[in-house]
Amino acid sequence: MSVVIIGGHDRMVCQYEKICRGFSCSAKVFTQMSGNLSKQIGQPDLMVLFTNTVSHKMVRCALEEAKRSKARVVRCHTSSKSALTEILEKEVAAAI
Repeated sequence: MSVVIIGGHDRMVCQYEKICRGFSCSAKVFTQMSGNLSKQIGQPDLMVLFTNTVSHKMVRCALEEAKRSKARVVRCHTSSKSALTEILEKEVAAAI
């Protein structure tokens, strides 16, 4: 399963990726808006939006790409390790 994480903290990127690897998921993490974000997202199976730490413009861009690639979108207000772990537990279990 491929996961794209939008938002979160810069210092947590490695930990987000490590958690995803623990669930056998490949992950891309975008904590900052880049000019070509829509091209970098790709076609993930799941998109996690940490809404507390992301701009509205970045959310709109991410949602457009999720709609285009038919990815499942999960929004979470907190950007903690436990929040990501909980999301992945639910989503990986639902995918099986």
